[in-house]
Parts: sequence; structure tokens; C-alpha cells
Amino acid sequence: MFTPVRIENGQVTRLPMKMIKIAKFQIGQVVQHRLHAFRGVIFDVDPEFSNTEEWYESIPAEVRPIKEQPFYHLLAENEDAQYVAYVSEQNLLLDETGLPVGHPQVNDLFIRNESGEYVIRPGMTH
Repeated sequence: MFTPVRIENGQVTRLPMKMIKIAKFQIGQVVQHRLHAFRGVIFDVDPEFSNTEEWYESIPAEVRPIKEQPFYHLLAENEDAQYVAYVSEQNLLLDETGLPVGHPQVNDLFIRNESGEYVIRPGMTH
């Protein structure tokens, strides 16, 4: 059985299962926002909130997501603009339109295969 561990400064520590965050979505998937009219390709995932407190506090309290969930970095677009978005998992849905994402940086990071999926370009992982 797989035992999750953390390695820091050469020390191996077993992680309790409650510390393991499983992301619902993965890099390259196209998602849409649950409440706002935008969609995008995921290019990075944080296991939990990792932005500034100022950014977090700028979200109205009644719709502010919890921090203890995955957050996704998106190459996003709406009818008017393309931009980078930072979105909590609770606010994302899988985009099933099959339409390409028109963000100008998509082709820098991804190759769109014959089935329409975005695959990270070789050498772009960290």
C-alpha cells in the first residue's frame, strides 16, 4: 500500500491521511466557473489556498471560498478578455463544450491533441 510522505531537509515524514488533498481537476483540463461566465485551461494546482490575504479578503464574505481545498490557476477567457484566474475547486465545473480556449498563452504551455485535450508541452513541467 502507498504511504504518503513529505521529504524536507533529507527527513522523511509520513503524512496523516487528513493532510492529503486530492484535486478533482488536473492540469490541461478545460473548466468553467460555476457562477461567473468564464472558462479556461488549468495550468497549475495549489493543494490549498496560496494567494495573498489581500486577494482573499477582496472576495465578498458571502461567496468567499474556504481555503482548505485545491485552488487552480487558469488561462481564462470570457466574451471580453483573456486573463489568468485563480479559482477554488468548489467554484469550478468541467467544461464539456469541446471548444478550444482562445487565451494567447495556451499554445505556449500546451499541445491540443487530436481528441481536443490539452497536453502539457514537453519540458514545461517543474
